[in-house]
Amino acid sequence: MTINAAMILAAGLGTRMRPITDTRPKPLVEVAGKPLIAYGLEALGGLGVTRIVCNVHYLAPMMVDWLKAWPEADIAISDETDALLDSGGGIVKALPLLGGEPFLILNADTFWLEEPGARDDNLATLTRQFDPHVMDILVMTARPDQATGHTGAGDFMIDADGRLARYRGTGEPVIYAGVLVLHPRVFASITEPRFSLNRCFDSAIEAGRLYGAPMRGHWLTVGTPEAIGEAETAMREYLDGQPS
Repeated sequence: MTINAAMILAAGLGTRMRPITDTRPKPLVEVAGKPLIAYGLEALGGLGVTRIVCNVHYLAPMMVDWLKAWPEADIAISDETDALLDSGGGIVKALPLLGGEPFLILNADTFWLEEPGARDDNLATLTRQFDPHVMDILVMTARPDQATGHTGAGDFMIDADGRLARYRGTGEPVIYAGVLVLHPRVFASITEPRFSLNRCFDSAIEAGRLYGAPMRGHWLTVGTPEAIGEAETAMREYLDGQPS
């Protein structure tokens, strides 16, 4: 389906990225000469998303100034400077800016390299596959072997129909790649102002309405200062290894 709205989650404190984040918010930490958040914004621009919301908290004025200067979109700000609301609560606070139709959610500190020659990029594939009749959430997933910077075993298991279940230590796991399409009805029964998006994952799993869309290319997450160099090396190696 066509998705016209997206939110980028960018309000975190970035404590593991210190001392770099002593003076700049984590989404503005540069990898390969580009702020982390720019990778997601460029992907949204390529999809033609017209409504983008970004939440801010830590060093909020710096984030707001940078977002206002972004040349390719007019980005709305969801201000969480008074209190962090966690991933789920932050989205609910921004719902008036996002509308009542399904929308994209992107983490500000993860990004991916597209597979050269692919017919569609990953966001186009994800939005095309989202079916609100059978899905509440469609998550972009990555295999551990196509990821750099991920330190856990995995997040989910995916079955032959694409449904996701929590990974429990056996079988072949997949990673939540920091991107999803979500129908706002998943928040209908939640009244707390602060909660994790994991709560919505679990309720969608219970209803059989959490699905995964395997990505193509290479996925990167950057959580520490040391991970910057690791990510840049992985980017060079991935691109150098592609057919010319």
